[in-house]
Amino acid sequence: MAEIRVQKGDITKLEVDAIVNAANASLMGGGGVDGAIHRAAGPELLKECASLGGCKTGEAKITGAYDLPAKHVIHTVGPVWHGGENNEEAQLALCYQNALQLAVANDCKTIAFPAISTGIYDFPAEKAAAIATGTVKRVTEGLPSIETVILIAFDSDTEELLNHALAGA
Repeated sequence: MAEIRVQKGDITKLEVDAIVNAANASLMGGGGVDGAIHRAAGPELLKECASLGGCKTGEAKITGAYDLPAKHVIHTVGPVWHGGENNEEAQLALCYQNALQLAVANDCKTIAFPAISTGIYDFPAEKAAAIATGTVKRVTEGLPSIETVILIAFDSDTEELLNHALAGA
């Protein structure tokens, strides 16, 4: 069974097989985690992303990591929160599930996730933390090749929410 842990820090500094990018549908960079990953990876990431034809909400696509210490970047597009009436919770769970399955398909044993959709996409952080931890725990039970999942928190509030959700998952 995978080790699942919460860690406060910068996802662009992690030496793991794959980091997950909370991308936008164009995959062409943006703000928040997406912008930080693109800046740290260098211009080659943008070039590769341009060849992928975008990504739909809940889906995941993989690229090289270029100047990042990780081996791969798995891009997933989280849902924009519209009050929970547009299947946002299921779409967010799909982000984690599809990223994990893509990691396995590419021989990744260690993977790090940011808090997907909790920034400008306005997904309620507490609800997102419960979905992230519950989905990761459930999906990794069926994926024995995943050894470590790091849920990376950019601040203390997110770290606390993720730890609380993980304890209850």
